[in-house]
Amino acid sequence: MTSFRIRQAAELLGVSDDTVRRWADSGRLTTSLDSTNRRVVDGRALAGFAEELASQLPPPTRRTVAQSARNHFRGLVTRVVKDTVMAQVEIQAGPFRVVSLMSREAADDLGLEPGVLAVASVKSTNIVVEIPES
Repeated sequence: MTSFRIRQAAELLGVSDDTVRRWADSGRLTTSLDSTNRRVVDGRALAGFAEELASQLPPPTRRTVAQSARNHFRGLVTRVVKDTVMAQVEIQAGPFRVVSLMSREAADDLGLEPGVLAVASVKSTNIVVEIPES
C-alpha cells in the first residue's frame, strides 16, 4: 500500500508540515513509522482525510476577481468504480474533486485505488476563463 511522509501529506492537503504533525499528535490523523523510522500516513487514510477536510470547507466569502486554471491537478485517488469495460476515478486535488472516465484496463494498468497519488491532466479544445464581478 502507498504511504506518504508528513511533508508529502502536507503538500497534498495544502497545509503546513506542522499542521499535519498536530493532527497526528492529536489522533485526528493516524500515522505509523516506515522502515527508516520516519512518520508516514497510509494512502487510503490520507485520501479519506482529504475528502473529510474538503467537505468541511465553508463556501468562499469572496468572489474570484481573476482566474485561469492550470491543466494538471495533483491529488489522491479517493474512489474507483469499475464495471466490465469502464472505470470512474475520483481524485481529490486540494479542494477540487476531479472525476475521470477511462477504460477499466487503463485503471487496472495504472493500479488506481483509493490512496494512490495521481495527476489529472486536462486537455480541452474549449477552455472557459471567467472574471467575476468585483
